[in-house]
Amino acid sequence: MSKCAAIQMASSPNVGANLLEAEKLIAEAAKAGAKLVALPENFALMGEHELDKIRVKEVDGQGPIQNFLAETALKYGVWIVGGTMPIAGDAENKVRAACLIYNDRGERVARYDKMHLFDVSVPGTNEVYRESDSIEAGAHPLVFDTPFGRMGVAVCYDLRFPEFFREMARMGMEILVIPSAFTAETGAAHWELLLRARAVENLCYIIAPNQGGFHINGRKTFGHSMIVDPWGVVLDCYKTGGGFVAAEIDLEHLEKVRTAFPVLQHRRFI
Repeated sequence: MSKCAAIQMASSPNVGANLLEAEKLIAEAAKAGAKLVALPENFALMGEHELDKIRVKEVDGQGPIQNFLAETALKYGVWIVGGTMPIAGDAENKVRAACLIYNDRGERVARYDKMHLFDVSVPGTNEVYRESDSIEAGAHPLVFDTPFGRMGVAVCYDLRFPEFFREMARMGMEILVIPSAFTAETGAAHWELLLRARAVENLCYIIAPNQGGFHINGRKTFGHSMIVDPWGVVLDCYKTGGGFVAAEIDLEHLEKVRTAFPVLQHRRFI
């Protein structure tokens, strides 16, 4: 078994302040025994405007946010799933919402670019989001081997597309990490429901770090970062504000559940 943690933040437009907060929480999670620590979507910047992310974008492989992730992973001896950060894309006026994963030696081992972009008007509110105005969509799912199990990575709005996770299950996913910044409205309605459904459908662990609180740009995010087991049991949940949740990932338990309840073997549509 390995202890894993999901960090919850209420990030601001100040990158430096956000990185200080992230390191503080990573240090606390590591002290509590976590060997894998996942940060939320937009952990380094929640800008006042949608296009603010473009001014802090980094070239793939170099920049202060990427240096922070590598150095912090090495300093605390933990694997870090780096939420999302803006990486330069093909278009000058857009970025990729990239989730970078570093091992406990500070080496980058994987990258996932958010595939489903949040272009919606939130029902019952005046909130309108158009991520495609500033973000280029990724093209490929990510599932890869780690010491904690075979890990898939998704981001926030991806959670609403069950076929995406069926593809990850086909690729051997055992643990799903889903950095997010769910709005207060959509989170209250669907966050736990969707996380537990994806865990049950795919018989996998879910580590779900979320933004949680009030932001300078006027946005309120739902929080309730959580870790869910393959039977849909919420192992830990942190409701609002900065903090973290932690729980053991038990691959023997996962295998017992999958053997006793072989849903993934019974699929008719692959």
